[in-house]
Amino acid sequence: MAELPLEFLDSMKQLLGQAYEEYLACFSEDCCRGIRVNTNKISTEHFRRICPFPIKPVPWIENGFYYDTSVNPAKHPYYAAGLYYIQEPSAMTPASLLPVREGDFVCDLCAAPGGKATELGAKLGGTGFLLANDISHSRAKGLLKNIELFGLQNAYVSSESPEKLLAQFGSVFDKILVDAPCSGEGMFRKDAELIKSYREHGPSYYSPMQKQIILTAADLLKPGGFMVYSTCTFSEEEDEEVIAYLLKERPGFSVCDIRNEGRYYEGFYEGRQGLSDCIRIYPHRMKGEGHFMALLHKSDSAEDTSKINVSEKTAQRFFNESMEEFFSLVKTEFPKERIFLKNEEVYSVHPKVQVPQGIRFLRTGLHLGSVKKGRFEPSQTLAMTLKAEEFSNVWNLSSKDERVFRYLKGETIDLSDVDIRKGWCLVTVDGFPLGFGKVCGSLLKNKYRAGWRWM
Repeated sequence: MAELPLEFLDSMKQLLGQAYEEYLACFSEDCCRGIRVNTNKISTEHFRRICPFPIKPVPWIENGFYYDTSVNPAKHPYYAAGLYYIQEPSAMTPASLLPVREGDFVCDLCAAPGGKATELGAKLGGTGFLLANDISHSRAKGLLKNIELFGLQNAYVSSESPEKLLAQFGSVFDKILVDAPCSGEGMFRKDAELIKSYREHGPSYYSPMQKQIILTAADLLKPGGFMVYSTCTFSEEEDEEVIAYLLKERPGFSVCDIRNEGRYYEGFYEGRQGLSDCIRIYPHRMKGEGHFMALLHKSDSAEDTSKINVSEKTAQRFFNESMEEFFSLVKTEFPKERIFLKNEEVYSVHPKVQVPQGIRFLRTGLHLGSVKKGRFEPSQTLAMTLKAEEFSNVWNLSSKDERVFRYLKGETIDLSDVDIRKGWCLVTVDGFPLGFGKVCGSLLKNKYRAGWRWM
């Protein structure tokens, strides 16, 4: 076991009392590893039937599973097809607690690398709107890839401060998730590097930042909306004290009871009404790492400061002959009035979101492809949003076919023994899209995105 900071150990003794020794003992146990099924692409039941490696259910997550350490899920083609996200089991919990409904406007305010945002997007089921934001531009790039891998059509990705989002959007979101930056105490068992970081920046460094973030998130929320605040730390200074600060500064908020039959420890902050309804996950109580969560409700009578246009709008139309030819193969509709061209890139915009000015976006709409010298080339992003039955020319491969791995490496593939029409085709693995290729003679010209290719 790595040497733990004394101030951390002292705080855990106070929190856990008689359970303290039990908590310390868990550091000698192996960490749990998990995957979360992308229900935007496949049902949990279907995935269980086809999963190529042994899995066991995470008891408190309907679409979460443990996998054995001998397995590397990232090296299976189903991962490239976006059928699951590799995620620590406890980290699956915050998104599962946010009561997202189809048609909601949802914001994940501190979203990178995307584990929670992808689940929120899947829960929307192709409806509503998801804004996935991370203030770090480099981390937001990884977030964007995971959003695209999951095939989420209705998501925009931004890299801005919460305050700037508030200035442009106002209180427009039905549901918000704030997985706040924190000291990481709950992950000490999993990642010893976090202990080094903790010695430099402990709870007192993060708490003021968290208080500012949660107030801004509260103002982004619609009256009547719900917000989950979560951290992967045990510190009261970063957890209950932040919730108490919100309740003091925004009296229209209340804490919802999300305790579940003793599976979690209750919140520990004494003398504050309602804070016992917060929950913690402890690694000695559940098969996962450490997390804190609170579900918050904003009063219906709170002020509505929504600033963006959420009525039907018309985009700058763009459609050329090459696009007409390609989209004749697509069996799902992309309305022309929502398609526009920007710097040779073609997008389908959300029908009810007028994009605010001055926000640094990595994606504003679904990237359909590129137009160069009049020729349209579909994007990897578009391929990941389609279903096999939504494209007229499909080459389906078994996950055990070595040509799947050659495709994922970006190789040109011999099709002399394959009966398939020339032109654009959608390459799938066991019926799930991986990307596009172009059939020329007896060869498949590989169009799998260069930055995603397997080594």
